[in-house]
Amino acid sequence: MTNENSLTDTIKLTQYSRGAGCGCKIAPKVLEEILQNNVQVIADKNLLVGNSTNDDAAVYDIGNGRAVISTTDFFMPIVDDAFDFGRIASANAISDVYAMGGKPLMAIAVLGWPVEKLPVALAQQVLNGARAICAAAGIPLAGGHSIDSAEPIFGLAVTGLIEIEHLKKNNTAEEGDLLFLTKPIGVGILSTAQKRGVINSEHIPAMIDQMAALNSIGELLGTMNTVTAMTDVTGFGLMGHLIEMAEGASLSAELYYSKIQVADGVREYLSQHIVPDATFRNWNSYSTKVSFEKGVNVMEAFSLLPDPQTNGGILFSVKETAAGGIIALLQQKGLQQYIEPIGRFVAKTEKTVLVKN
Repeated sequence: MTNENSLTDTIKLTQYSRGAGCGCKIAPKVLEEILQNNVQVIADKNLLVGNSTNDDAAVYDIGNGRAVISTTDFFMPIVDDAFDFGRIASANAISDVYAMGGKPLMAIAVLGWPVEKLPVALAQQVLNGARAICAAAGIPLAGGHSIDSAEPIFGLAVTGLIEIEHLKKNNTAEEGDLLFLTKPIGVGILSTAQKRGVINSEHIPAMIDQMAALNSIGELLGTMNTVTAMTDVTGFGLMGHLIEMAEGASLSAELYYSKIQVADGVREYLSQHIVPDATFRNWNSYSTKVSFEKGVNVMEAFSLLPDPQTNGGILFSVKETAAGGIIALLQQKGLQQYIEPIGRFVAKTEKTVLVKN
């Protein structure tokens, strides 16, 4: 719920930033170039997950079958209200721990604020939103760091804990596994409509609630040995994160386009050609790895599948024989609209993803 005393009745945070949410991410091809490393890195046998893969967080073995999860995520405002911005940025950062199957322990705030442009009272509301989400996750917001920046920026560094046997990576899917996704896609399009001032007010509450919803089901999925791989869908869109999963496992994937849930109102804005700039950057990075089966609405899919998601759903693979247990869990957690698989991993082919109707 939006803070009733919010100063954003008159100040719209999205007007003070060039990007929005996970759409601020650097394009995959550019990021790959940045991460190229010619410096010798010290090997550490206790580092179970690090820079060698494209996973959601770092994981370090601390002994006795347990490991620490460490991650950070921050971005510029994706909504106008400061309290909601704090909630969304915090839920998004905590999601990386859930995406590894872990339990969050504590968080540290990362705040950049243009103190000469925006009231410091708004920054306080951002932190209050963060505290609200941390409380919902059962963790303390234990400290942080702030700078005077040209644009408002907020996020968290999050520490989590996991039993190593429950650790889930994004590159361990197996041929024949089914794919599930726990949230609809399209919030990048909705947030762009809001930034341009054309969004229908009835679409805003659901958009905010979706982006602020904790992906805590990831911790439960981590305990299930029939779940073979897991990630969360963020700035590279559903297509980009699926490609990371498939390539990491040396597989290809079939994606069932008609089974993917799309947030309310998204197609209305697509008809008005409202698409985030990051969508085009994403698509240019991996379009050569995708093919479309006859009958798929390619123009629509081009706008939806690379749409950058902020705190998007958990994307996970599961052995086909265990689908019944997954469906029961989703129903139990109120996620019955996501019980149908959206795809399947198959043996590696020329294209990484085949989009089917």
